[in-house]
Amino acid sequence: MIKNIVFDVGKVLVDFNWQGFLNSLELTPEIYEKVADATVRSELWNEFDRSKMSDEEILQGFLEKAPGCEGEMMRFWNNLGNSIVRYDYTLSWIESLKKAGYQIYLLSNYPRRLYSQSIHELSFVEKVDGAIFSYEVQATKPEPEIYQALLKKYQLDPTECVFLDDNRRNIIAANELGMATIHFHTKSQAEEELRSLGVKC
Repeated sequence: MIKNIVFDVGKVLVDFNWQGFLNSLELTPEIYEKVADATVRSELWNEFDRSKMSDEEILQGFLEKAPGCEGEMMRFWNNLGNSIVRYDYTLSWIESLKKAGYQIYLLSNYPRRLYSQSIHELSFVEKVDGAIFSYEVQATKPEPEIYQALLKKYQLDPTECVFLDDNRRNIIAANELGMATIHFHTKSQAEEELRSLGVKC
C-alpha cells in the first residue's frame, strides 16, 4: 500500500525554464548557443547538480567552455534563480495529498547555488515531510546513492513509496530499488496513475 509520495522538483513542481531565462538576457543567437552549450547542455551541469565541486570551480568550467562570453556568462550565473517558477498547482496538490493522509517527500537534482537563488519559489519545501537535494548528498539521480539517502534518512520502505519524475532514467532507477513509479508528463496524467495505484487524489 502506498503511504509515501516522492516528488521530483524540476518540471514536476516547478518549471526549470532555462530557455526563457536565456532569452530574457537578450543574447545574440550565437552567444545564446555558446552559453547553453557551456552550461545546461554540458556534462558539467551534472557536476553543478552534484555540488561536489565548489561554485568557483563550476563557474570557471563554464567560462572555459564559452570563451569570449564572460559578461554574458556572469549575467547567467548571477541571475540563474530566475529560471525557476513554481507551478500554480504545486502548493494545493501537496496540501491535498497530505490532507488525504500521505507523507510527502522531495528527491531532486538541484545545485546548491540555484537552490539559494530560487528559495522564494520553493516555499513548498516547508510543507513536505522530508527532502533530499543532490547538493546535500553530492549524488545525482539516477545514481542509487541519492535514492538510498532518502530511504535511510526518513526510514522509508520503498514498497510503500511512489516516485514521480519527468526523466525516464530516474524512474527506472527508483523502480529497481522497489518503488512504484510514475513517469510525469502532466498533473492530470499523474493523478490518474496515482489513483490506479490506490492513492486518493
